[in-house]
Amino acid sequence: MQERRKRPAANPMKNILVVDDEPKITQLVRDYLERAGFGVLVAYDGKKALSMAKTEKPDMVVLDLGLPQLDGLDFTREFRKTSNAPIIMLTARAEESDKLIGLELGADDYMTKPFSPKELVARVRVVFRRIENALSANAEMIRIADLTLDVPRMRVTAEKRALEELTPTEFELLATLARQPGRVFTRAQLLDAIHGVAFESYERAIDAHIKNVRRKIEVKAGEPQYILTVYGVGYKFVDK
Repeated sequence: MQERRKRPAANPMKNILVVDDEPKITQLVRDYLERAGFGVLVAYDGKKALSMAKTEKPDMVVLDLGLPQLDGLDFTREFRKTSNAPIIMLTARAEESDKLIGLELGADDYMTKPFSPKELVARVRVVFRRIENALSANAEMIRIADLTLDVPRMRVTAEKRALEELTPTEFELLATLARQPGRVFTRAQLLDAIHGVAFESYERAIDAHIKNVRRKIEVKAGEPQYILTVYGVGYKFVDK
């Protein structure tokens, strides 16, 4: 089952796919997002959502984890094979491991049910604003070690290696560290840098994002040469 409503003319630029098997929640989220000026697509199971994502190519996905046919984690795993559009997870699961797995698979953020729809809209705006700021930036290039970060394109390359593409959140995290090599950032500081506001996202989320970045840019993720852990404090980009 799937449903599509015509986008409001106020903001035809951003198209958000909302995936939840609870009609009351999808309606609530849709109402708030449309009032905020976003176009909204709706799917009620993971399989239909994946099909819609391939054809509609949404700018963002708001995703429940507990979906029929294809759950949220499996959706994220498949979606990330073809798209780096940001994902915000909605979950009724209290277990920390479920949230961390979702983040490690490439989700950008999560909210625990019951949640505030106003806060969801705020998070959506923050993610889009972060991407737009990067795209509108002057041709900032960060070169450090054998890596080059092309900030407007949100792309990182290495001199002699092909790298997997980073999600917007992963790129912003890497850029924050690489702009100040040698500086130690606490997890709270990194959360503030990538979200721009103190959300409920706990600091362990940073560990999941760092793990993803290391997997994508390090020669050996288990022996990091770029992003170093400062135990008891946080992380830093190697100073060289």
